[in-house]
Amino acid sequence: MSTDTLEKPAYSSRWLVIGGGVMGLQVATDLRDRGQNVTIAEAAPAMGGLTSAWNLGDVIWDRFYHVTLMSDTKIRSVLERLGLESQMKWVETKTGFYADGQLLSMSNTAEFLKFPPLSLIEKLRLGGTIFYASKIRNWRRLEKLTVEKWLRRWSGRGVFEKIWQPLLQAKLGEAYRQTSAAFIWAHTARMYKARRSGMKTEMFGYVPGGYAQVLESWVGWLAGRDVEMKTGSPVQSVVPLPSGQLQVEFRDGSVAVYDNVVSTIASPFIAESCPAMNETEKQQHRDIRYLGVVCASLLMEKPISEYYVTNITDTWVPLTAVIEMSTIVDSESQLGGKHLVYLPKYLPDDHEGLNESDEDYREKCLSTLEKMYDHFSRDQVIEFKIARAKYVAALATVDYSTRLPPIVTSVPGFYALNSAHIVKGNLNVNETITLGEEKLAEDVWPDYVARMVGALSRRD
Repeated sequence: MSTDTLEKPAYSSRWLVIGGGVMGLQVATDLRDRGQNVTIAEAAPAMGGLTSAWNLGDVIWDRFYHVTLMSDTKIRSVLERLGLESQMKWVETKTGFYADGQLLSMSNTAEFLKFPPLSLIEKLRLGGTIFYASKIRNWRRLEKLTVEKWLRRWSGRGVFEKIWQPLLQAKLGEAYRQTSAAFIWAHTARMYKARRSGMKTEMFGYVPGGYAQVLESWVGWLAGRDVEMKTGSPVQSVVPLPSGQLQVEFRDGSVAVYDNVVSTIASPFIAESCPAMNETEKQQHRDIRYLGVVCASLLMEKPISEYYVTNITDTWVPLTAVIEMSTIVDSESQLGGKHLVYLPKYLPDDHEGLNESDEDYREKCLSTLEKMYDHFSRDQVIEFKIARAKYVAALATVDYSTRLPPIVTSVPGFYALNSAHIVKGNLNVNETITLGEEKLAEDVWPDYVARMVGALSRRD
């Protein structure tokens, strides 16, 4: 997060940031630091996007699961600026696997070496693959290979079919066949940093109050610096005017004029919202494939397991993973003495499963837990709610970065910057903040300054 000491420019303009998720908040923060007049327009009733919170009975917590790693320096910088970093709670976590109908631990080196599904040679190849991936710096060459080809080469057929393939299918469905090796590199590199050393202890953190507290503080910080917040305000269209300004029409029919617009929403929406972009750019946005998610939140009387994440390699289980949030978040002080479990299923954005009824998904989740855990009983569930998002993360297909739409678009003053531009990592809060900060500095701001300098020169 940028500081308040940036040199202010000699010119200030009216900016609209479309989308009040983490990317939009970060872009608005950096623009305000540069002395600009900023408005944020968010379609939902509240800011936050995928980090927004909701009520589970008497508990307020995140709709989707989020944690902070010690290596997540960007979000920790944001939290420090908001006065929240010193409040963070750090917890050691454990990792479980559900394989061959058994719940197994893989939380340290000794457990890894005992892991029953793999032979000793296969364990060595798996460990070697993870270590090698963590050392790779030239990620672009991995974009040219499918994740299947790369993992088969380094881990071998046995490890791929027993571990990698079911995990990839649980996360990506059949879309894993078009996904590049950069996907697994990004995931492995981030998680490897979470370890203190080698394959030892993971430390995850959270802010008391969850992202509800983070968002309240961040939005308050922006509002205190005269950033206008427009919630419940989806943008219908952005149209360039002869003056060089941009006319923005909102879904409710209201219209406003801005000097610059930064759209941080999903690419399919960007393609439709600015008809003046050239056809190549609009098609590039439409061609981006996304992962969506259906995610159940269960508030429970008792915990399910001791593992923060239970990875699933049994293909009959219709879930991506089991996330036991209360292994990190203090049950007594944060959850009213209850326990919070997330049951996500990631699916390609065109998959019919994203439209599965709440009743059907609830039954699927509960019957699955009954089969996985002998001690689980439905009467332990106090609250059950389902969150959905169609556009969560762009699929990192082969040569993905070469087909990205430009951030500086063909419409002067209109910028398209969203999480689809993450190419050196996987989607998470820290990576989103990093991208917003870097791309504003590298692409958006230099283009804006050049246009302003050109305009001033023409006046002279």
